[in-house]
Amino acid sequence: MLRQMLDRLYSTALGAACLAMIAIAVLVFLQIIGRIIDRALILSGAEPLGLAIPSLSDFGGFLFVAAATLALPATLRAAGHVRVTLALALLGPRLGAVLTVAVLAVALALAGFAAWHSGVQMWDSVSFNTVSFGMVRVPLWIPQGVMTLGFALLALAVLDELLTALRGATPAFRLAEGKRSEGGH
Repeated sequence: MLRQMLDRLYSTALGAACLAMIAIAVLVFLQIIGRIIDRALILSGAEPLGLAIPSLSDFGGFLFVAAATLALPATLRAAGHVRVTLALALLGPRLGAVLTVAVLAVALALAGFAAWHSGVQMWDSVSFNTVSFGMVRVPLWIPQGVMTLGFALLALAVLDELLTALRGATPAFRLAEGKRSEGGH
């Protein structure tokens, strides 16, 4: 039951990351359409409507950070992060398992560090009412909160994989690597 809940959590975060990327594409598309309409109006001698999405670059950046961080846990479990699997193959299964645990422990420390400091930054933004500099003033704790969530979920996923490895089972990313090397998807 816990496994299903965690997998659902990672999948939901990945779905939110996908929605953030789609939102970026839609916003950019609408901006382009607005410019095309304005250019057509200028060429026809009419006044342009000034169709533009205010703070598009801010929104694009916020959505990109959301997409990048929320996708991290699912990417880890699918073996989408860069790893040096050749070294593990050369070390053999026993030493490879020890190295995997060591690397996961370091990754957990780094993910925890990123989540903690992202959370501190978010809290500072809440405390000082910090907003973005664009035309649309967005409280910065909102995108920072999403980033903190993404890093926290990554830390959870790394802990999940570390506990799996410590139990002597094969972590999900190693299973995904094995499938990929066998020609599976």
